[in-house]
Amino acid sequence: MGDRAAKGMTIAEFLSWQTEQEERFEFVNGQPVAMAGAKLRHDRMTGNAFSEVRRQLRASGSPCDAFTADIGILTPPGHIRRPEVSVLCPPFDEEAMTSDSPRLVVEVLSESTARIDRFVKLDEYKAIETMEYIVIADPTRVEVGFWSRDAERAWRSETLQEAEAVISMPGLGLTISLASLYERVPLPARPRPRLV
Repeated sequence: MGDRAAKGMTIAEFLSWQTEQEERFEFVNGQPVAMAGAKLRHDRMTGNAFSEVRRQLRASGSPCDAFTADIGILTPPGHIRRPEVSVLCPPFDEEAMTSDSPRLVVEVLSESTARIDRFVKLDEYKAIETMEYIVIADPTRVEVGFWSRDAERAWRSETLQEAEAVISMPGLGLTISLASLYERVPLPARPRPRLV
C-alpha cells in the first residue's frame, strides 16, 4: 500500500490495488479499509439471503440478478461499500467491479461494524438514487431492519422481530421470510432476567 494509501487513492487506483490483495477492502475517504472476518452464523445468514434472493429473481424470470460482496457499491460520498448481497439490473457491464445503481442491498451485522452499518452505511445507501430497498439483519437475534421507498420516493422503515414476518419488495418481485434468512442460524442464548 505504502505511499499511495498514505496520500489517498482515487477510486481507479484503489480498484487496481484491490485486484492484488487476497482480502476484500472497502474504500472510505480515499483509503482502503479492511473488512472484518465473519463468524459462522454471519456467513450462514449471508448465504441464506443470497440464495433466496437469487432463487426468486431467477424463478420469476427477472433480468435483475443478485451479487456478493465481491461487487463494490459506489455511494455518493465517493466510497465503495461491500454489502453482503446487492441486486443490480440491466444493462450490465460484465467487466465492472463496482456499481452505482443497486436496487437492493442486504447487510448482515458484525459486532465490529454494527454501528457503521446501522448509521453511516445506511445513510450512504439511502442517498443512492436507484436504491429501493435496504435490509439490515442481526445474526445474533431475530431482528431485521427494512427500509423501502414509497410512491413519492420517501424512505419508510420498519423493524421485524418475528420469524413469521415477511419482507415484501414488490418492485423486484421478492417476498423474503425471516424464517428463510435465519434458517440454520443458531442464535446465542440470551441471559434470563433475574427475579428480585
